[in-house]
Amino acid sequence: MSTVHETATLLPGPAQLRDHLRALAILDAAIGDDPRFRQYTFDAAWGPGVEAALMENGSGDEFSVLFTPAGVLIRGFDHESEMSPYGTHDERVWPGVIDDVPAALSPLLHEPAFYDEGIGASRVTACLWRETGDTVWRTGSAIVFPTGHGDPDGSGFLFHLLTDRSPEAVQTHFEDYYERPVPLDAIRHVLAGHPLTPAIARVLNPAALSDSALLHRIAAHPEAAAYLACDGEFDLARVDPVESIVLPNGLPVEPVAGCNAGGTHYLCGPAHPGGTRPVLYTDSEGHASLIAESLAEALTLAIVLPPWHDALAGFPLPALSSDHLDDHPDHPTVRDRLLAALRLPPATDREVLERLLTTAARTVPDGFLPHVPGEEESAFEPILEPSTEQGRPDW
Repeated sequence: MSTVHETATLLPGPAQLRDHLRALAILDAAIGDDPRFRQYTFDAAWGPGVEAALMENGSGDEFSVLFTPAGVLIRGFDHESEMSPYGTHDERVWPGVIDDVPAALSPLLHEPAFYDEGIGASRVTACLWRETGDTVWRTGSAIVFPTGHGDPDGSGFLFHLLTDRSPEAVQTHFEDYYERPVPLDAIRHVLAGHPLTPAIARVLNPAALSDSALLHRIAAHPEAAAYLACDGEFDLARVDPVESIVLPNGLPVEPVAGCNAGGTHYLCGPAHPGGTRPVLYTDSEGHASLIAESLAEALTLAIVLPPWHDALAGFPLPALSSDHLDDHPDHPTVRDRLLAALRLPPATDREVLERLLTTAARTVPDGFLPHVPGEEESAFEPILEPSTEQGRPDW
């Protein structure tokens, strides 16, 4: 028989559990096509000092893991369990399930999201907790489980990705749920706590971050389009460059956006349905640089680090970020909102700058420094300063 007692022996400590639940939420958001059908979510601002990891499978089964200064409370609800409050004659929580929850954590069971005012009871069939400073997970000590069931309180299937945290188990779950292959290496990357880069997100769901999907998403989101056209210097309405260019590597170029200073962003290479292409930027003064390996990375750069032009020229990141925040104090809020709206992975300014410098260093050796056809000495100059290319700036 599988019950909360067995679950308690298989759960990791609070910090590891929190990291794993965040990773599951990141994977679900990256793999899925529609946010309405996500099972795993993580809310770092559930309440004052409270973080919440939530699971809803769409069939009435759910769990919540609430991380608080007083400790962690895990509540699971199996809607078909005989231990459900809706299945008992008095519509009460099964005896013993929450009787021993300490006073510091018991109010969490009465959160409106988990409490049914109609029956005056929490939706719970399985409950575990761990107070701050405790060394083990606790459960009700006097629960008498109904007989004849291998998983009477639902803890076995509700918490299966918390007790078996292997990449293989996670892969099997998401492949079964979304009915398509999910690369194991990408799952390992996220479960190990590494950043979800646009490249990893694209591997997890190639269609979600394709050029066409992103352009369609921007067109359907006026705030994103307006931000990109102004602060982001990535105006999709400006696709008429001052002059034609060609690349030494022979790849075709397609103007995709312009900026207020007369520069142009190009997608490099042949277009493929659902595919991605590197992004080249040319300014109005005859300088150019490869800035991103995909449109997703270019948009992330424009949203997370608007003053990237100066960063590429060697200006220190702390000063650039500080100056931008002075002029745009709401930038962090706008940044997070736009990244979520376009389904772009979250990223820090340092992460996007590191990617920018790495990609820009490819401009000359990989044949991305353009010239104007039919004109002598018309080659552009690289934007990336040699001193910056040889070593990372002082962060």
